[in-house]
Amino acid sequence: MITKQDLLEAIAECQGTRSPNANTAIKLAAFYTILDHLEEKTEDRDKAKADGNHMGYSFAGPGSETVHYEGDSEFAKLIDGMNQADVWPTIDELMSTVKVINARLYNGVLKKLSTS
Repeated sequence: MITKQDLLEAIAECQGTRSPNANTAIKLAAFYTILDHLEEKTEDRDKAKADGNHMGYSFAGPGSETVHYEGDSEFAKLIDGMNQADVWPTIDELMSTVKVINARLYNGVLKKLSTS
């Protein structure tokens, strides 16, 4: 998992680049988006703890906690048999980054999912 310190170091490295280019700007935008998302989750968790509420991810009921997905890709092989609670937060973080880096791709994925 990416820590706040990792993101701050990556942001500082991008900002210190002598000849920034489009890739530097894309990375910087992604790092700031992830940092904002990470800070929102931390604030939400802290507020929930103060209110006495438990926050977390909610998934399918008993018997459905494991990902059952077979495919030839490295990703498919990796997630097959994993706990959904470990997979979905990473996918959510990835999609947040994709939204910043390539909004057209992000919208295409959402459209494909909504028609499935």
